[in-house]
Amino acid sequence: MTETARTARLERQTSESQISVEVNLDGTGTHDIETGVPFFDHMLTAFARHALIDLTVRAAGDVHIDVHHTVEDTGILLGAALLEALGDKRGITRYGDALVPLDEALAQAVVDISGRPYLVHSGEPTGFEYHLIGGHFTGSMVRHFFEALVLNARLTVHVRLVEGRDPHHIAEAEFKAFARALRQAKSFDPLETGIPSTKGAL
Repeated sequence: MTETARTARLERQTSESQISVEVNLDGTGTHDIETGVPFFDHMLTAFARHALIDLTVRAAGDVHIDVHHTVEDTGILLGAALLEALGDKRGITRYGDALVPLDEALAQAVVDISGRPYLVHSGEPTGFEYHLIGGHFTGSMVRHFFEALVLNARLTVHVRLVEGRDPHHIAEAEFKAFARALRQAKSFDPLETGIPSTKGAL
């Protein structure tokens, strides 16, 4: 364990959204989330719970136009908060891998807290990106959220849908797989005394 709290609180305000995010990487999954996008709240709740990250999100965006700005800007800020909370990454496991089912859906996520932002996202069925989940959240927002988070948290992430038919199950399996992989990657390795990289920095 570390003596320094791995926490961050950030705010972001544009003409399209006003967002605040607070994270504790060593939490229990406690969550308090209000984005104005109900299905997105559901996904962030699943993320917090399965990553064991205490997460508070407040977002007010132009959802009367589209949920796009709110989802993207929340991903940007959450990624930046994760990066800040990780600090110098000393003692972490660094890598995480999870395979998560949700009924007929099965998703895999692999995370490397690498300092190099890169996302590979594959396997979603044709047309998923156009489907309205809950009548307001298009399937395309799943990948868009991951892109925003990964770039700003400086993670290397592979998300792959192995099986899936129901759009709700597909999205939720992907969020949960990412959460479980990140949970492993951010955890402390009892055998690691430094920064887990031959370069000496991540």
